[in-house]
Amino acid sequence: MLSEENNSFSGFGSFSGFVRARHSPRAYLPDVVPAEVIREVLLDAQSAPSNSNTQPWNVHLVGGTALRELSAELIADFDDHGITPDFTTDYGSGPHPQRSVELAKKMYGLMGIAREDKEARTEFVRENLRFFGAPQAALLYVPAMGDRVRAAFDLGTYVENFLLSLRAHGYAGSPIGMVSLMEPTTRRVLGIDADQKMVLALAFGRPDDTSPVANVQPGRVPLAESVTVHGIEGLEL
Repeated sequence: MLSEENNSFSGFGSFSGFVRARHSPRAYLPDVVPAEVIREVLLDAQSAPSNSNTQPWNVHLVGGTALRELSAELIADFDDHGITPDFTTDYGSGPHPQRSVELAKKMYGLMGIAREDKEARTEFVRENLRFFGAPQAALLYVPAMGDRVRAAFDLGTYVENFLLSLRAHGYAGSPIGMVSLMEPTTRRVLGIDADQKMVLALAFGRPDDTSPVANVQPGRVPLAESVTVHGIEGLEL
């Protein structure tokens, strides 16, 4: 178990401070996360709630040579064929795609990548397929359960537990949607059944704080943009 003196939660003053300080580094050091820590993180993630306790998460952990080989295959297939997603990549209309655009502008600006520099932008996309240099990754799939919407929601609760547990143990994790857009590559390389659909990947390890994109704060919208209150007195958003 994690001892109090090694628990980075204590450095944030409160649970709210701990949760709100979590972010997704996009650059990692090569230091591996010890197996005993990964096991604790998995146990924490496994405690997540799910619809009727279905626990519809299937996790493939990858590291070492296996991760390097997977990364090389992902990049080769991306360069040759582009993306091959299991799920739609459409963010719809309204504010949601704009938020994605604003984050991209922020990251490209930090990296000094000009809007017209298509090759540099593509190379930054490839960094997703290199798992941002992280030594280990988790690929997260859901099984064939209806339209998989409920399963994907349940997987989200699992992922949040996974990320917060990493943080509590002094490590970090980054959800990577781009890897999930490269099916059937991961299924072919890792021998995963075609009925399994990847929702996202998680790179994890120790962040490389010397990188300009290690501590990007994407920001959050005001509560009033995402919350509607019904019948609760005195709650100001």
